[in-house]
Amino acid sequence: MPNFDPKEIKNSNRIFKSATPKYTLDWYLKWVASAFVLSSMSIRGVEGYAAIDLSLCGISLWLAVSLIWKDRALILLNGVGLLFLIRAVAERLMT
Repeated sequence: MPNFDPKEIKNSNRIFKSATPKYTLDWYLKWVASAFVLSSMSIRGVEGYAAIDLSLCGISLWLAVSLIWKDRALILLNGVGLLFLIRAVAERLMT
């Protein structure tokens, strides 16, 4: 990838610019959380691994990211999602 001048990056419509800063706490958390959620989705249907639910970790981390960002939509989504997952885990443990 070529090196661009900061003015060129700022004024260009063709150069991709990330909306979030890189290598900050929330940046690391969102990538780790995404890895947990994707891993959970990929093993959920595999026989013998259905009880391993990494999405609880992933959604918890995404809730932390949404709190850092103060994004109410993500807080609602991940907060309610976390409650649903906790309920599902509790039901599984009760049976």
